[in-house]
Amino acid sequence: MSIIKTVRLKPEKEVSLKNRHRWVFSGAIADASGAEDGEEVRVADAKGVFYGRGTYHSKTSISVRIHAFSETSLEETVRERVAAAKKLREALFDPAVTNAYRLIHSEADGLPGVVVDRYADVLVVQISTLGAELRKNALVEALVETFSPRAILEKSNIPSRKEEGLAPFEGMLFGAASAEVEVLENGMKFFVRFDGQKTGFFLDQREERELVRTLSKGRKVLNAFAYSGGFSVAALSGGALKVDTLDISESAVELARRNVAANGFDTTENWFIADDAFNFLRARPLDYGLVVLDPPAFAKKKSDVENAVRGYREINATTMKKMPAGSFLLTCSCSYFVDEELFQKTLFHAARDAKRDVRILSKHRLAADHPISIFHPEGDYLKSFLLYLE
Repeated sequence: MSIIKTVRLKPEKEVSLKNRHRWVFSGAIADASGAEDGEEVRVADAKGVFYGRGTYHSKTSISVRIHAFSETSLEETVRERVAAAKKLREALFDPAVTNAYRLIHSEADGLPGVVVDRYADVLVVQISTLGAELRKNALVEALVETFSPRAILEKSNIPSRKEEGLAPFEGMLFGAASAEVEVLENGMKFFVRFDGQKTGFFLDQREERELVRTLSKGRKVLNAFAYSGGFSVAALSGGALKVDTLDISESAVELARRNVAANGFDTTENWFIADDAFNFLRARPLDYGLVVLDPPAFAKKKSDVENAVRGYREINATTMKKMPAGSFLLTCSCSYFVDEELFQKTLFHAARDAKRDVRILSKHRLAADHPISIFHPEGDYLKSFLLYLE
């Protein structure tokens, strides 16, 4: 059995670990002699007091990602955390109603660098760190043992892998799966394609889709940046008079059309539009009682924030200016580097630009399968505001 090397911290740099935060930054480390990138390490303070085990990387700003605040091995931690994740999700979802949800949400479920989404009997894995990559076999074994899936697919094509020295990767890890699968979300049917965005579906917007369902009765609805039409199906399920589904991708629009049809709704009176959302919103009258703006991240790195804020301001001001009095706007941002305070401030400027009286009715409703550790607030990335326009 190999000896686990110890990473020693500088004096008074153990405070975050006392607070059970799972990241150790490079500037906090006094000595990591002999530790190799991706290796399992112990972490101790300047006096040698042990705090936890994790994986080490010398070339990233986050040098250690803690998996266990104990001497439990990483392989055993993987099994324990997968079992704990299963217990929580089984308490949250009735598979006869919802069988698509996040199983593992990285740090919040105690497995940094790991995301696992469930789509019926297919699991989709996303690995973002070298430490998790080197223990992928243990993860797959635990997932097979715990969930008995038909297939496990990896879709690790995220930019953050580059910093870890990892190339993008997509491929089958276990079993075999078709290019798409049909799933249920709150009784609504969706076809999920595995060659599309994220792991296949925007699971983190489940609660906002339910919100849209409750607001749509008797209203004309625009779903912009619609991807596969989740909000469109929700609006129609809630009794919307008509839903226009807008996305720049023709293949996404076609998938949205199929999802609307799969739920028994008309695909001729409800329009499906392949167009740039900025162009559409500038050019068309927006006579909708409810508009959903759920764009992809405008800021993928910190240096993008200024341009992202400009984009959010423009698209929201343009929309607010044209919407009728008494209408609802659900506007979202998944840009991690644009926090809730900045996004709200941007919406304030947009409302001022539009010269509209705007009220906030609700803020983002967290999807319970995307938990945020109270010790790790960095896991909070998705913002949304339900606005009422006078």
